[in-house]
Parts: sequence; C-alpha cells; structure tokens
Amino acid sequence: MTYGDVAATLGSRGARAVGQIMARYGSDVPWWRVIRAGGYPPRGHESRARSFYLAEGTPLRGTADSYRVDLAVARYRL
Repeated sequence: MTYGDVAATLGSRGARAVGQIMARYGSDVPWWRVIRAGGYPPRGHESRARSFYLAEGTPLRGTADSYRVDLAVARYRL
C-alpha cells in the first residue's frame, strides 16, 4: 500500500500524517510494505527495503540502483 492508500483505508486524506507516524513508530512493523506513490520505497531505506522485497518475492521494476514496486501487480486492496 502507498501512504495514500493507508490514509484512505483509515478514512483520511492525510498521506503525510501516515508518513510521519511511520517515521516515528514504524520500526516495529513491516515498514517496507508502505511505499511512496508510484511504487518507490521509503526515502533513505531503498537498499534495506529492497532486500525485504526480494526475500518476499515482491514484483519490482527497474534496476537494482533505481527500482520501484510494480503497483499494478502488488498493490493491496481491501
């Protein structure tokens, strides 16, 4: 899910608020599963997140240096 997807699921439009909460309290949850719009991993955590994506078989597009999650395949919907 993107930050906006999480916010919409909660009945809000506060994608930035979701990002702030994840930055403060997200270390105990699978933080790499909440991504930026367009499928991009959390800023500053690209290489660490990539290892989780590869281990879980998450569909990726691009190269190892510049990649994103293939949202058309991977996006979670309620």
